[in-house]
Amino acid sequence: MSVNRSVDHCKTPSDITYQVLSWVMVGEFTLGLPLNLSVLYIFIFRYKFWKNKAIFLFNIVVADFLLVGCLPFKIHHYQHNLRRSEDTVLCKIMLFMLFLNRGASIAFLITMSLDRYFNVVHLGRRNFVKVFKKSPQISVIIWILLLPLTIPTMVTTFECCNSHGRVKETYLHDVTDTFREIVFFSQIIIPYIILVYCTVRIVNRLRKKTVGEKTKLRRAVCLVTSVVVVFSFCFLPCTIARAALLFVRLKNWQDAENIAVQWYDALMVLSYSDCLLDPLIYCFSNSGFKDVYISTFSGGRSADNLNSSDDI
Repeated sequence: MSVNRSVDHCKTPSDITYQVLSWVMVGEFTLGLPLNLSVLYIFIFRYKFWKNKAIFLFNIVVADFLLVGCLPFKIHHYQHNLRRSEDTVLCKIMLFMLFLNRGASIAFLITMSLDRYFNVVHLGRRNFVKVFKKSPQISVIIWILLLPLTIPTMVTTFECCNSHGRVKETYLHDVTDTFREIVFFSQIIIPYIILVYCTVRIVNRLRKKTVGEKTKLRRAVCLVTSVVVVFSFCFLPCTIARAALLFVRLKNWQDAENIAVQWYDALMVLSYSDCLLDPLIYCFSNSGFKDVYISTFSGGRSADNLNSSDDI
């Protein structure tokens, strides 16, 4: 398929739509920056995450900061009627950061959910995830393993950071673009299936437990349910929109693509709200963190005297 030179795919198909989306991101950035700064402060200076087995939670905070740091650039581009930066290097760096944020957030959220699953459904058996939580090196390894899945965004030059289905591709170009799309879809669909499975098993386990054990188990249900809700709200809609966009692009339906692009970009902006929703997961997953956070900013009991715990 040859490139349609009459269409500038880097320009926004509707200026009004992208002006609105830019202001939505302004709101996400305005709320997300102080929220995540406060969470980071608590984790480092009050909660001391390395002592309370909350290393995975801390890594989610770091991943959220990668996203928050990208939002001002996205806002600038949308307000100047550009879907992506016209600078090729900046364009690729932005996609790299967004892919890395998404992959890291999902990886650590899945790890937390699996930990709750083994603690509840397979209580008494060796929990390999719990062993990982005690080793900071495991978090470093997870970040390193994410790099091969993120590098394809920077391997080759592609029009507006996405040429799949738009240009006549070389073998390397085709493999790179295809691999990038596989990563995009698999990192959402596969974890979502795992989350749903863990949620169903934990809920079934809860029904069989005695009354005295149900308090902690309900926390586990709240955690995995909240993660599923975040996935369903933030990631699934843009994944479906991505599939629709690729379909109309491969069919070379330009008018339909203009509409699909707007829906996809709008739902991607919606997905950025995970930096606002993730702190809710921190509270569900660890009551110790919640107590420290509330006591610090409400002037209650001394956070240093609170009993931090790693809940089921």
